[in-house]
Amino acid sequence: MELILAAACCSVVISILLKLCKAKGFDALQMIVWNYASASLLCYLWFKPDLQHISVVDTPWWLIVALGVLLPSIFLCLAKSLQYAGIVKTEIAQRLSVVLSLLAAFFIFQEQFNTLKIIGIGLGISAVLSILFSHHQAQSGQSVATRQGMFYLALVWCGYALIDVLLKYTTGLGVQFAVALNLMFICAFILSLSYILLTTKTAGSKKNMLAGMGLGMLNFANIALYVQAHILLKDTPAIVFAGMNILVVLLGAFSGVMLFKEKVKPATAFGLALGLASVICLAYAMSV
Repeated sequence: MELILAAACCSVVISILLKLCKAKGFDALQMIVWNYASASLLCYLWFKPDLQHISVVDTPWWLIVALGVLLPSIFLCLAKSLQYAGIVKTEIAQRLSVVLSLLAAFFIFQEQFNTLKIIGIGLGISAVLSILFSHHQAQSGQSVATRQGMFYLALVWCGYALIDVLLKYTTGLGVQFAVALNLMFICAFILSLSYILLTTKTAGSKKNMLAGMGLGMLNFANIALYVQAHILLKDTPAIVFAGMNILVVLLGAFSGVMLFKEKVKPATAFGLALGLASVICLAYAMSV
């Protein structure tokens, strides 16, 4: 359980740092670029993927490139969502992306659904709609920020689900998880670095590079600890799934209220409760 708690803390700390760094004048895009530099190196050292024997012909490069573009793009959307919508709503939207992933599993991968899974998906969709509705109920003077917040919340929800589906499809083609993850990180770093070099003529300031590398350490630690928890609790994956998602949502809500004084409206609180119920239902569905 300690691994799950540590992974959840890493996930929430990433959100906190992204929100704090924006207020301190850091460039989110530059940080995201260099986050993938350290994440790539740590992924190689920890998982030891066999990159020397990659089949150039059999590797789905178009998927790797697509994920290499999506990863930094959605990470940037996450930073924008934290800025405009806050940690509480962003963490709920990010974690409930699993609802769209499960729907894709049903329609694309022909995965069978039971009653609990259907209830969990219904609760999850209701939770996301609830937090979007709560964000829409803003003062008229904040209409532009409100629209931006709703837009980035929706992108976070859909984007993380799309990444999950593409990753599942990649590994389904026979590409090992460690290899696919390392290739995605490397591709994300190269493509995002190329983008900022072309658009800003700089690879980033020293403070943004260092902050980004620190962010990458947390990003990778989140993944590594989560995978390690699944390995140690291989007979009870539902506990890992539920524990991780519930802890992230609760810790995110706590940090949003305590650190950033975010106001939790009744509709947001209702969405939070629905989201937790959704995760619990889906966890039970995985265990039966």
